[in-house]
Amino acid sequence: MRALKRLLGRRGEAVEVSEARGVRTLHLGGQAIQSAMRLSAPDRLELAYTRAMMAFLLFAPAPREILMVGLGGGSIARFVHERLPRTRITAIELNPKVLAAARTYFGLPLEDRRLKVIVGDGAEHVPAYRGACDVVLLDAFDNLRSVRSLATAGFYATCRAALRPGGLFVVNFIADEPRLATYLALLGRAFDGRVLRLPSEDRINTIAFAFRDPAGPVRIAALARSARELERRYELPFGRFVRDLAARNAGDGSALRLGGEGS
Repeated sequence: MRALKRLLGRRGEAVEVSEARGVRTLHLGGQAIQSAMRLSAPDRLELAYTRAMMAFLLFAPAPREILMVGLGGGSIARFVHERLPRTRITAIELNPKVLAAARTYFGLPLEDRRLKVIVGDGAEHVPAYRGACDVVLLDAFDNLRSVRSLATAGFYATCRAALRPGGLFVVNFIADEPRLATYLALLGRAFDGRVLRLPSEDRINTIAFAFRDPAGPVRIAALARSARELERRYELPFGRFVRDLAARNAGDGSALRLGGEGS
């Protein structure tokens, strides 16, 4: 692995950029990969969890406003900016050195009318977006564990309040997070049990989708039809997402039941 740059972040945490086998990676205070970009395909979502988070398009195919807490290398923000031309995305990133790395080494575009980056604490900034977002994405970690201040009943309720009618809250968890069951229970209470889970393709991460409003069963056949169109448009494995959603969540084989987890 070839180190490209080492920056000093908040609280002395190292922000490091490295390259190996044609992939550039971002690390925060260790070897764990926070973001990745394949140099031969910089517009591709390289990490499995970033692809899984984009499964929100199955439920919200034409979002106008996305709010993201945790920028990392900016791969999702860049993907949305490039591939969803009618969508505006605002990213909140605590560490200014991470933002600098995203712009310098990972191709994050400069801000324009559809992309805005705020350097600050998500817990402080999200309340300002009450009723303003179609999708809220949470992808924030501290030493490979969910940030405690962003994994509370109060913060989850704040994210729900930020959503417009029909909105969706998407949370990235590490699958072996010791407090995962606790966090999912808190998320479920904040969203009245309307939560679905999706494992990433490599099973390292678990993505939770929490729905702001009451809705009937989620029909698998309808999701599969949407998946075929979304795969053509975005070149992401939406068909697999649907199959994994059906396998992981409660349902009767034809529909997913919001609020229950499968085996």
